[in-house]
Amino acid sequence: MKLLNILLFSLLCTVVSFGQGKFLTKQGNTSFFSSSPVEDIKADNNQVLSIIDTSTGAIAISILMKSFMFEKSLMQEHFNENYVESDKYPKAIFKGKILDFNDVNENEQTVSIVGDITIHGITKKLETQGTIKKTNENISVNGDFLVKVADFEIEIPSVVANNIAETIKVSFELDHKPYNK
Repeated sequence: MKLLNILLFSLLCTVVSFGQGKFLTKQGNTSFFSSSPVEDIKADNNQVLSIIDTSTGAIAISILMKSFMFEKSLMQEHFNENYVESDKYPKAIFKGKILDFNDVNENEQTVSIVGDITIHGITKKLETQGTIKKTNENISVNGDFLVKVADFEIEIPSVVANNIAETIKVSFELDHKPYNK
């Protein structure tokens, strides 16, 4: 009986601490894809920082713009110097909330994610759907959304305007682990 009480107490402590903890990833993945009649452009970034507060469902994501890797180095150079101006605007930031986070469990399910995204110094509201799976050891969040380049005042020179889509598909895969200070 004493062993059963100890096990129940341990389980309760685990559930309480899980509900009030923070989960972090420093190696999330974000990619974007631009499809135009002239060419497709894809870039990947696997140095995405993200944290989830399990007590509120709040999520924050920080993306270092210079960490996007392109197939062609010239594309990467133009992206950083001419389009997103990475020296002036080094990060893209998302601050928001996973709605109905407390209802999420070990089964993968679709959730709404709402908040503010800042790219190129411009902040816009963002609402998207994603999939999430939550255990005591891991919270995985995946999804994608569309970004209009003009909404973030990213200027595309007319010479290459046909090479870059007006709307870019952004995808994310974030695999969070418990954060212990």
